[in-house]
Amino acid sequence: MKPVRNAETLDLAPRRRRLVAGVLGAALLAATCGAPEPEEIEGWDASDESSVERIDHGAWQDILDGHVAPDSSGVNLVDYEGLAASAEDAAGLAGYLDYLQGLDPRDYSRAEQMAYWINFYNALTVQVVLDGYPVDTIRDIHEGVVPYTGPWDDVHARVAGEDLTLNDMEHGILRPIWQDRRIHYAVNCAAYGCPHLLDTAFTADNTEELLETGARDYVNNPRGVDVVDEDFIVISSIYDWYTEDFGNTEESVKAHLIEYAEHDLAEFLRGFEGFIEYDYDWSLNSRQR
Repeated sequence: MKPVRNAETLDLAPRRRRLVAGVLGAALLAATCGAPEPEEIEGWDASDESSVERIDHGAWQDILDGHVAPDSSGVNLVDYEGLAASAEDAAGLAGYLDYLQGLDPRDYSRAEQMAYWINFYNALTVQVVLDGYPVDTIRDIHEGVVPYTGPWDDVHARVAGEDLTLNDMEHGILRPIWQDRRIHYAVNCAAYGCPHLLDTAFTADNTEELLETGARDYVNNPRGVDVVDEDFIVISSIYDWYTEDFGNTEESVKAHLIEYAEHDLAEFLRGFEGFIEYDYDWSLNSRQR
């Protein structure tokens, strides 16, 4: 028997209307800011593989321990309200970001660098939300005049004398240099529909394990793959926006999903020949939802 999530109570007509609205919203976002292509920023593809120095992510782990917890469906949410109310923790986050900005990641090994950029992106995103809090969605935080474009092209960091945006970190450094599709499961954009913020800081030693964990967590949650019925599934818009990272075809995306799906879902996807829709929840990944 093929698995169907919530089939007994599902009313497909309203769900399809909601999905159309979601698709239109995604189209509006694409029209205003688009899904960035990976384009390497010159100068960042360097490392010191002889270095045994470690970057200390303990302050970020303290934030994760104190302010990230799963909801009833297992999705990690951030207690932005509690973090904003704690002067000590807010100062700890700001201090951690200052520490990262005081380093030149190219002085470290490639493995240290990857953990550095992922943690930096995630911690900086949390700080950006805190700076604009309270908001219903991170897309409301932006310095330009075009609505719903979010903060991704605003400069929020400076490393080794160079101003950087969140898009620079993800699409100008992480994606083009490492060329690992699992980066999409590691960086968190503060949206509920995004692969969730893992509650463990990345390090050179655990990055591979966490990349795998992030992929499995997402694919096996309805935010990643939602089986509506035997002929209709909804998958994350991430697989549409960044389709080139997943092979550029619907079949290659499905093969990727099967690779990380648990047994029943994998079996269902192998035989699935129905309709695929894309959806994404831009509401804030807040414990105050």
